Amino acid sequence: MTGKRVPGTEGPHAHRRDIRIYRGIEAWVFDLDNTLYPHEADLFAQIDEQIASYVQKILDIDRDAAMAHQKALYHQYGTTLRGLMTEHRIDPDHYLAYVHDIDYSALEPNPELGKAIEALPGKKFIFTNGDRPHAERTAAALGISEHFEEIFDIVSADLIPKPNRETYDKFLAQTGISPVRAAMFEDLPKNLLVPHSLGMCTALILPKGSRSVFRDDWDLEDEPYPHIDFVTEDLTGFLKAVLAAVG
Repeated sequence: MTGKRVPGTEGPHAHRRDIRIYRGIEAWVFDLDNTLYPHEADLFAQIDEQIASYVQKILDIDRDAAMAHQKALYHQYGTTLRGLMTEHRIDPDHYLAYVHDIDYSALEPNPELGKAIEALPGKKFIFTNGDRPHAERTAAALGISEHFEEIFDIVSADLIPKPNRETYDKFLAQTGISPVRAAMFEDLPKNLLVPHSLGMCTALILPKGSRSVFRDDWDLEDEPYPHIDFVTEDLTGFLKAVLAAVG
């Protein structure tokens, strides 16, 4: 059904494939930041600030230069951490503790999301470029910790971030899941390229109010997102629709 969305795509969701494709899925893989919690919580903005602060202190440069260097490292290496390790030999444990020293009070328990995740048939995983303590604190703040089989973090990935193929291979090897019977939920399109190539069902989580803009891109003849099967602004609502479809 490439290039066409199935009926019932009004509201905060958009489909390229029939949602019944989720029948038979046995592993549900969720990114953490801006995926399990809404982009509007602005939690990652705090992390971004901490990263810039860390770069500023480590390299003893001014704030503007630190932010510019941070972004350059991110684009070249996939994460600022990888860039700092490669170019400046920083201690990754110190970095991860520093950048995730943030205020989680903006997150509120989301029992509806918890119920939806719990009801999904099969195992559920968090797969993040952040570290385990950050993922644990985030999941605890949302009240969803108990629903996940495992957290696969940047340390589990030997500090090699998504979207590197070897990181997905490590995730699959550690969890033992079959990609063709797995679904992944992410907020970054580039992080869904490899999952799609492996046969996973892919869903992109967007900030509220942005799906209509994405839909316009999706409708282009040469649109750039053939690796994305579903788009939603509302993860909880989308999971409820999935549950209704899979019976």
